Amino acid sequence: MSENAKVTVERTIDASVADVFDVISNPERHPALDGSGFVRSVDHADRIQAVGEVFTMNMQGDHMGGEYKTDNHVSGYAKDKLLAWKTAPEGTDPPGWEWLWEFESQGPDQTLVRHTYDWSKVTDKKILEKVSFPLVTKDQLDDTLSRLAAEVSS
Repeated sequence: MSENAKVTVERTIDASVADVFDVISNPERHPALDGSGFVRSVDHADRIQAVGEVFTMNMQGDHMGGEYKTDNHVSGYAKDKLLAWKTAPEGTDPPGWEWLWEFESQGPDQTLVRHTYDWSKVTDKKILEKVSFPLVTKDQLDDTLSRLAAEVSS
């Protein structure tokens, strides 16, 4: 895949970096944040605290024939700075796409949030035939950041 196989959006949110990180590091909050409409609920998850952790989500999407579960393998963690995970169908190894969240404090009550959906490492031809990347659009990622802004202010 090409290096252009990613979508990144960013937004300054009126909340401290600690408050924003607190929401994203809690998978229980992800269904309310999801602008794609795929995330339904948490199946198994604790607060994200380290690389190597796995959290499981209940999902819904026509691209997978309806309801399914994903295992999300935490691939990046730096408190108040970065969170990343590679998503895979439950019980399988991640096939190459990753969700990356970067946080930059802009003062005590503002945080620049950068959210990247990267599928550049997907090489499995069957997946590339089945899934039309990007599965999640820039507009849906922008909606996720809008939802995040609303969640941290509530």
